[in-house]
Amino acid sequence: MIPWSNAFSQQERQLSHYMYDLISVNPASAGSTDKISTHGIYRKQWVGIDGAPEDIVLNLDAPFRLFKADHGVGVSIWRDRLGFNEDIALSLSYAYKFHIGNGTLGLGLSGNFLNRQLEGEWEIPNSPIHVAGDDAIPQGKQNEIMIDMGAGLFYRTEELYVGISSTHLLQNEFVYQSETTSGASEAKEQIIRRFYLNAGYNLQLSNPAFELQPSMMLSSDTKITKIDLNATVMYNKKFWVGVSYRVGAAIVGMIGIEVLNGLKIGYSYDFATSALTNFSTGSHEVMLGYSFSLGIEKIPQKYKSIRFL
Repeated sequence: MIPWSNAFSQQERQLSHYMYDLISVNPASAGSTDKISTHGIYRKQWVGIDGAPEDIVLNLDAPFRLFKADHGVGVSIWRDRLGFNEDIALSLSYAYKFHIGNGTLGLGLSGNFLNRQLEGEWEIPNSPIHVAGDDAIPQGKQNEIMIDMGAGLFYRTEELYVGISSTHLLQNEFVYQSETTSGASEAKEQIIRRFYLNAGYNLQLSNPAFELQPSMMLSSDTKITKIDLNATVMYNKKFWVGVSYRVGAAIVGMIGIEVLNGLKIGYSYDFATSALTNFSTGSHEVMLGYSFSLGIEKIPQKYKSIRFL
């Protein structure tokens, strides 16, 4: 039996190209570069297992200048399918920028709308128990909408980025209404708060054609923590190859190319290191991105030397 009543579960997206999906988990990363950036990611997880997760993520963020201050906005759309569960989420982000040292610090907030649909046939294999009589399990087609919020801090320089954020700040609940043999019933599922730490660095190697780009993503609900560690080598700013380790879960291989100026495509394959390797042939993921420059008013510089007057 699946314990839905007062449950504390939520299918969080799991992406190998997490470095291109910062906007969906940290609103403060919106507009952190001087470009309009768009990214689409498709993930087919645990191929060979019926009902395994399938995700589509579409992101866009951009910087702008207003009232002599720097800002960023972003939008993220996510569709996740898991068995008979389908989530469609929309997140709108805003970030205010502070210039600190050689970089900018973003303070961000997001408003999130999540639509959850459940449409399944419940059964317990090799059991005479009829789950339609269990008040803790929602019956029939369910369609629920929830509003949520997120917040974060994000600091970026030319070589470094680091961010800390939280999603599901409101910890709202989905409430499912069902008709059972004993009458009307109600099942609840709470979406618990989740915390993220992400960081990355761009290291120029001795050969100017090569760059090393290590990065990491940590997510936790204080009970379960997931850690992704990645090292990518970029060649001539056009081609890249990388490897990730999802602690206790998978080893990931990645390749990519910038096809045209600003247009790039990447692919990753996850090889499970857990018991899932006995049931799945792995996970596939494709990333398509496009970034282009946006003219932003330069901050006026003040000089004391008469050489610049």
